[in-house]
Amino acid sequence: RYISTFRPSVKHEAEKNKAQWKTMGPAKVAVPSPKNFLQKHSKEPKLPARKKEQDSKKLPALSVPRRTEHPVMGVQSKKNFINTNAVAAIKGLPKKPQPVYVDRRQGDKYLLETSGLVPKYIKKKDYGVTPKYVTQRNDEMKRAQKEHEASILEHLKKRAMKRLSDEERRSLLQ
Repeated sequence: RYISTFRPSVKHEAEKNKAQWKTMGPAKVAVPSPKNFLQKHSKEPKLPARKKEQDSKKLPALSVPRRTEHPVMGVQSKKNFINTNAVAAIKGLPKKPQPVYVDRRQGDKYLLETSGLVPKYIKKKDYGVTPKYVTQRNDEMKRAQKEHEASILEHLKKRAMKRLSDEERRSLLQ
C-alpha cells in the first residue's frame, strides 16, 4: 500500500493550525451589540429632505366646486333622447359581423383578420405602386444608355470618311 512521505509533516501542520479556529472564527473580532440590530430598509439609500418652495403657498386652481357652491337647478333639455336614439337605430346601417373561422365543427371561433389567413398588405394605400427607388433606377439606366449611344455615334462620326465636294474630287483625280 502507498504511504505518502509528506504524511507526518501534514499531520504536524494540521495540529499546529487547529488551535486558531477553536472559537469558530478569528478570536479577536468585535462582536456587534444586540442593540444595533439590522432593521428593515436600513440599507436602502435615503432621499434628501424636500425643500419647501415659495410657490407652494399659492393654491392650485381647483376643478372641483367648493362646498359653498350649489349647482344651478331647474335647467332641463327639451331634446327627446328616446326618440332620437330610436330614429338613429332605425335609419342606421346594420353592423356587419366580424369575419371569423372555426377550427372544427364544435370548435372555437377565432377572428379571421388576426389569423394570417387574409392578406393584409393589399389593404395598404401604396399597394400596387412601384417604389420610388425602382423608378429612379430605371431612369438612371435609360439615361446611361442614351449617353452610351451618343458616345458611340460621336466616335463613329470621328472615324467616318468625309464626303468631298466635286471640286476637291476632281483636283484629287487629276
